[in-house]
Amino acid sequence: MRHLMTVLAVAASAFATSAYAASHTAAAPASAPTAQQSKMTTCNKEAGEKKGDERKAFMKECLSAQKVTQQDKMKTCNKDAAAKKGDERKAFMKECLSK
Repeated sequence: MRHLMTVLAVAASAFATSAYAASHTAAAPASAPTAQQSKMTTCNKEAGEKKGDERKAFMKECLSAQKVTQQDKMKTCNKDAAAKKGDERKAFMKECLSK
């Protein structure tokens, strides 16, 4: 009986160890890039063949630029279209908001 208990204890220990190792050695799933990482990727593509100080300046400007929200666009376009009426205003707003 004592021998059986020892064998069961060793087997349970080996099983627990292998299960633990399997769960901790599996690669973590790739997560979606953060906003900053996406921005960096976009700026790198736009920088193209720039080198040295020119590239540094471009990257600094690109990474610090604030993305204009749709609401901000609407405010600006409405202000610019204040004197326009009817179809002229409609065409202007369509063009302005699509930029």
